[in-house]
Amino acid sequence: MRMKGKTVIVTGAGGGMGQAISRKLLEEGATVAGIDLNEDSMAGLLHDRFTAFAADILDEEAVAGVFRDMHGKTGRIDGLVCAAGIAQAATPITDVSLDQWHRLMNINATSLFILSKEAAGYMKPAGTGSIVTIASVSAARPRPGLQSYIASKGAAESFTRGLAIELAEHGVRANTVHPGPADTGMLSQFTAAGADSDQTRKEIFESSVPLGRLIQPDDIAGGVVYLLSDDASMVTGTTLHIDGGRGL
Repeated sequence: MRMKGKTVIVTGAGGGMGQAISRKLLEEGATVAGIDLNEDSMAGLLHDRFTAFAADILDEEAVAGVFRDMHGKTGRIDGLVCAAGIAQAATPITDVSLDQWHRLMNINATSLFILSKEAAGYMKPAGTGSIVTIASVSAARPRPGLQSYIASKGAAESFTRGLAIELAEHGVRANTVHPGPADTGMLSQFTAAGADSDQTRKEIFESSVPLGRLIQPDDIAGGVVYLLSDDASMVTGTTLHIDGGRGL
């Protein structure tokens, strides 16, 4: 029960990774607020310590409302997990539109600014808190055709490091997780148009992991809970690779 009594906000809580993180936090005693565009996607997380919010993470007022509601209920905001994100189908840069670039950067990077700014407003006065950003091993080991996605995840990592040094004097920590190819619904979305997603999954993604299997959402959840917990009280500004060796 490492998270007993703590309040944590998780974005993308309706996705495979976000759900696993939320479940692990609940198991560890946390009160969890899940944010996703569709509240129904979080139906499997029914728990007396879980509250689902249908909100757009690019909407500053909606995000502020979630934090305000949870702080009103529990009197504290201890953690923020930015797990929401979108993929890029493998595409040559010459075929990527400016709108696609902006969408990837907005959801994967700009949302972190909105969420972290709101979180810092509660964590700084309390003198404690932990922010965890889910980025991607592709920022360290790029693959062809994912240039815009990689840029958004590289921005996420750099932004989080900047937060870490800025917020350290207030007792607030910020860290990044780089998942490797994860066994979630998002994985198939990286497949190039016209390619066989099952074949790509086996021949490209799974075979690229030295430990021999895709990363499971629970693998990510364990690392996130560690970074949020007091076990990591002196860990900030770091990037934790949970990638089965893919980043080597």
